[in-house]
Amino acid sequence: MDAFTQDQKKAGVILVVIIVLAVLAVVSLVVAFSYYCYIRCKVSKRFRTQNRNGFVGRERDGSANVQVVTEMGMQVFTFKQLHSATGGFGKTNVVGHGGFGSVYRGVLPDGRKIAVKLMDRCGKQGEEEFKMEVELLSRLRSPYLLALLGYCSDNDHKLLVYEFMANGGLQEHLYPESAGSHGGVSKLDWGTRMRIALEAAKGLEYLHEHVSPPVIHRDFKSSNILLDKNFHAKVSDFGLAKLGSEKAGGHVSTRVLGTQGYVAPEYALTGHLTTKSDVYSYGVVLLELLTGRVPVDMKRSPGEGVLVSWALPHLTDREKVVQIMDPSLEGQYSMKEVIQVAAIAAMCVQPEADYRPLMADVVQSLVPLVRHHKPTAKVGSCSSFHTTRSPASESGKVGSKSPTGSDCGKVGSKSPTGSECGKAGF
Repeated sequence: MDAFTQDQKKAGVILVVIIVLAVLAVVSLVVAFSYYCYIRCKVSKRFRTQNRNGFVGRERDGSANVQVVTEMGMQVFTFKQLHSATGGFGKTNVVGHGGFGSVYRGVLPDGRKIAVKLMDRCGKQGEEEFKMEVELLSRLRSPYLLALLGYCSDNDHKLLVYEFMANGGLQEHLYPESAGSHGGVSKLDWGTRMRIALEAAKGLEYLHEHVSPPVIHRDFKSSNILLDKNFHAKVSDFGLAKLGSEKAGGHVSTRVLGTQGYVAPEYALTGHLTTKSDVYSYGVVLLELLTGRVPVDMKRSPGEGVLVSWALPHLTDREKVVQIMDPSLEGQYSMKEVIQVAAIAAMCVQPEADYRPLMADVVQSLVPLVRHHKPTAKVGSCSSFHTTRSPASESGKVGSKSPTGSDCGKVGSKSPTGSECGKAGF
């Protein structure tokens, strides 16, 4: 009996030891896991701060101050440097105005010409646009996007510094009569317009299909296509840009922003934003290049005030399509070229987003037109644009296979999403 009792005591002691060890092990695991989570959270927060809003730091007194972003080659300027480069932000150096603020030309001490966008004091909205533009352009690299050279950010000033585009915005060349102080601006010839259309399309293609997640510009318009001294085009102004959905056919829901006449109907109605929203805006710009008309002009005759609704019926009719062409282009294009570009425009501005093509298909459709057409150089120093011929180049023709294997180049055929690509038959 005593032996049995002693065995019970030993078993009890062993059980207590096991329980204590188990509790200690659990406590140790909890402490270790908590410490891991703390460190991970701290590192993650620091990473997000440096990579998402890394250009805004804090001084010891708590005031906002710029931190140099070195990994992307971004240059941080002082306000004094930019004040000197632009001649004190003098009126004679103003090259443009926008919702963000005014843009000034300038010259750096090393001789580089720059454009400086000085942000107006417009609260949280302006701050968000400033951050978005710096964050995106510090990561995006394409010859078809306007290069951000650097920025300045302190308590009182927010400035963005870009490469200088000598010929300004596309808009002022399409409508020189409204160019204001930029008098003497000549209209663009057909070949130059097609090259601009291609280069702008390549800019959007890069944003949509070469970046993950895709970037949706959200304010693509003719005034945001800038032209260099040789009239090569670059897409600019990413203040309203939004990261898109990574899911095929997905969308992001956001408040409706953009410019009247360029906003896709489904985005305006539902707030559902996709890359196809940019495709619609691109189609409007293509119509501007064809017609020489602004997207919305309520001074025109009834039925002609909105460019898309007025032009769309003409785009699908061989006989009527010439009637909407910009008169200044007469004699510069062939009927075949007009029909092809009209077909592309018709597909891009389809009311239903699924019927619109991918920007990659638009690019492939425009490549042959630009390669086979020599500009008449009406704009003076406009140089010819050359592209290398690829095995897929023939797919760019309207009516042939696209690189993805779809028939999206053909008006009235299926789009890459399986829907009809425009339903516009000639």
